[in-house]
Amino acid sequence: MNLKQLSIIIVNYNVKDLLKNCIQSCLHAIKTIDAEIIIVDNNSNDGSKEFITRVFPQVKWIQNSANLGFSKANNIGVTYSKGNYLLILNPDTIVKPDVFEKIIPFAEHAKKFGALGVRITDEHNQYRPESKRNYPNPKNTFDKLFSQLFFSKSKKSKGYYNTELGEYDIGKVEILTGCFFFTTKKIYTEVGGFDESYFMYGEDIDLSYTILKAGYQNYYYGKTSIIHYKGAATKIDKLYYKNFYNAMEIFVRKYFKKPFVMYIFLLFGLKIRYYLALLIFSMQRKK
Repeated sequence: MNLKQLSIIIVNYNVKDLLKNCIQSCLHAIKTIDAEIIIVDNNSNDGSKEFITRVFPQVKWIQNSANLGFSKANNIGVTYSKGNYLLILNPDTIVKPDVFEKIIPFAEHAKKFGALGVRITDEHNQYRPESKRNYPNPKNTFDKLFSQLFFSKSKKSKGYYNTELGEYDIGKVEILTGCFFFTTKKIYTEVGGFDESYFMYGEDIDLSYTILKAGYQNYYYGKTSIIHYKGAATKIDKLYYKNFYNAMEIFVRKYFKKPFVMYIFLLFGLKIRYYLALLIFSMQRKK
């Protein structure tokens, strides 16, 4: 097999225009790198395959016959990859031209390197706090679910987002986001890749934590960035809320079974928050 330095895996579902811009940015960033771009399509019906393969004949296209979800589609893409390094990348992102020339040398020398994320901004260059997160323990999980609705989160507690590292800093972090998840194929394969129990959402938290448990270290690299048009590739509807809260429930059932009282409390809280989200969504649609 002809090995490469980097494989970029992008899962697509009916966002051909966003995907086009994403691929263009990647091609600029890999000009001096032996890299490949693999698109895994979850049975799009917007002409994505015909359009993208015509405009970018150099990309590798994998066509699924159904929407298999984010986790499974990425795992499929990785099986076809030839890169030493892997980048799991959302189609609604734009990477900076210098991103790989900065993070690859860092990864090569980082102690116990596991995975890496970079500074993420919106299209107006406003920093997105999900760029670096803490492990979602019961306390900050509850805060994340309910604090914006009922009370202010204690500044003394270790929150859902990592605020100890600065926006432009470089350092150790626990949880990375799946819109830009940089690791090695060796590590990804060793820990089993994304848990396919997650259809969409939560799989990045799970994989980040799995890599930590395997003895590796995750890093945040704030000296380069990507643009993430968050939500641009996602239709906000009842299915969205179902997938999101189902993912959180999977994580709770997997890691928070003890103590049992807290486990039941979190599951009950998730159900309340899910139905509350549906209620708010329905009321907003009626306006």
